[in-house]
Amino acid sequence: VRCSYSKKRHVTMSTAETKKKEFTLEEISKHNTQGSCWLIIGNLSNGGPKVYDVTKYLDDHPGGAEVMLDVAGQDADEFFEDIGHSNDARKELTKHYIGEYKIDPAVLAKMKADAEKAATASSSSGNTMLIIVVALLAIAYGYYKTQM
Repeated sequence: VRCSYSKKRHVTMSTAETKKKEFTLEEISKHNTQGSCWLIIGNLSNGGPKVYDVTKYLDDHPGGAEVMLDVAGQDADEFFEDIGHSNDARKELTKHYIGEYKIDPAVLAKMKADAEKAATASSSSGNTMLIIVVALLAIAYGYYKTQM
């Protein structure tokens, strides 16, 4: 990284040098072997999809290399989140960060729509459950009143 220093020891970096590397799915998909294993992990709710080169970590992964190789070169976010990784695992993952996943605008629009749909579905299912509980309480109260 090239830096320039002023007399006040203020460090400045050009924006080109601080910009994160972006990778397309086509580039990432080529890294699906034990010799080069990249994963896309992240989604719109946690800072966006990021690219990780986990090649050097394969032998150290507690679940074995095979589980990561099964999703190598592709979006592994759902798999990663479903496992329920610890904070230590998430911290380890950050050591392997190499850049951002450059999402096609059409794919990004679909991801946003899916996220909104999931949020709406979970919200409406919570409301449905509340209505059922209130109805059951009303029925129980009515039954109690008729028995007195």
